[in-house]
Amino acid sequence: MPEPTAVTEPIPGTGIDADSATIASLAAALASGQVTAQALTTFYLSRIERLDMLLHSVISVSGDALAQAQASDTARASGAAPGPLAGIPVLVKDNIAARGLPATAGSPALAGAESGDAYCVGRLRQAGAVILGKTNLSEWANFRSSHPTSGWSTLGGQAANPHALDRNPSGSSSGSGVAVAASLVPVAVGTETDGSIVCPASACGIVGLKPTLGLVSRSGIVPVALSQDTAGPMTRRVADAAALLSALAGPDPADPATTAAAGQPAGYTAFLDADALVGARIGVWRDGFETAGRSTAALADAAVAVLTGRGATLVDPVELPGAAGISEPEFSALLTEFRHDLNVYLAALPGEHPATLAELIGYNTEHAASVLARFGQEVFERAEATGGDLADPGYRAARAQASRLARAALDGPLHQHRLDAIVTLTASPAWLTDYHLGDHDVFHTSGPAAVAGYPAISVPAGGVSGLPVGLTFMGPAWSEPRLIALAYAFEQAADARLRPALAASCPPPAAAGPRPRG
Repeated sequence: MPEPTAVTEPIPGTGIDADSATIASLAAALASGQVTAQALTTFYLSRIERLDMLLHSVISVSGDALAQAQASDTARASGAAPGPLAGIPVLVKDNIAARGLPATAGSPALAGAESGDAYCVGRLRQAGAVILGKTNLSEWANFRSSHPTSGWSTLGGQAANPHALDRNPSGSSSGSGVAVAASLVPVAVGTETDGSIVCPASACGIVGLKPTLGLVSRSGIVPVALSQDTAGPMTRRVADAAALLSALAGPDPADPATTAAAGQPAGYTAFLDADALVGARIGVWRDGFETAGRSTAALADAAVAVLTGRGATLVDPVELPGAAGISEPEFSALLTEFRHDLNVYLAALPGEHPATLAELIGYNTEHAASVLARFGQEVFERAEATGGDLADPGYRAARAQASRLARAALDGPLHQHRLDAIVTLTASPAWLTDYHLGDHDVFHTSGPAAVAGYPAISVPAGGVSGLPVGLTFMGPAWSEPRLIALAYAFEQAADARLRPALAASCPPPAAAGPRPRG
């Protein structure tokens, strides 16, 4: 039996190590009979039991996970054509509903909610995935307090960064990032309003893909704001992100924003191209990480060397005009949208739970000793004070300004310089988890793509003092095929992912960037 701190561990019968396992390698092992879905699910449940005591990345495990796996094995034995994710265990963030596992957003206020599968979870099941359980998150997707501590929820406790346990995993899809990085599951699903997929992916040293708004259904997901919310893949490799996106994406009759998804590719693994950087035109947004320390900024220079070495033409630097002005109108708009969208969601949600944001504020106040133990609910209170009226002129002006600035910031340079994508460092290395000061990240660059509703994918770019940093590729709406190709080519050339050590803290300062191959 491995020690609780073991990061690597062979999957019995396969010759595959948990840290290097991919959807493709596991699918091949399942198809050849080297392992059954039931044995694979048992393996990952065991890792969760042994390792998550350190990480607190999983809120709940599905009581029928083994039954799902057995059904997968039975279907395979009967000769039924397996789905693309047949027998592959998947964890989903706990603001996404799954049969038998209510979407709690990390709060006991929603523990009594009743629901079936979110639409995207239903698509995972159709693809054959085994829904292993729910991941921890920053409570209410980090939209509760003005001084939050990412990765903490009342139900899940404090998620720890697997590279240094005293460091923060970033939010709000913190548990998904931690579980994938520590190989407690092959792949997971996160959600993002602004940064909640790409930032924990960067901090935990994995791949995070935030899709174009409307590519993946929001039905059955606890909202922050439907103007920006989306679910997306969190994986260790770009190929797995493409495979998982293929299962998640598609039109949902109950989510009008997904109408355009019907015209998108049926799958995304076909776009994996190790030579995609040859002839590509890429802009480098350096202003996004201008506050980074020297060792962190050096990772961008190393990434640029990889990109040019593989045949890309770079516009370096490129400016994103108006990007600095996005956050203020964005936050103003989000406050109104949160009250409106959450109230609509709660009103339609079966079960016993607060029915409005006002009732939720009251619940938190009544249970302050546990729910408000680490930080307050100032953002809830500000959102409640807006009235939640989407017809309000002030709200409409703020949303229009935020959207206009974000789209102009990206569309301008993309068109002016005929760029395939814009790259930038995703976020600063993980900070110390601090319940007194809250989060204190130095920078993050998710805003333009998040507010514009455009896709972004963060890929490991190396690390500083053993703490990972990602490189984000951003592009126009529906450019997932091109971004996946470019990110895959960079990943293959750079080989920059750091293996988690589950160390108590990070080692003395040292920088390590991408290691170009050949």
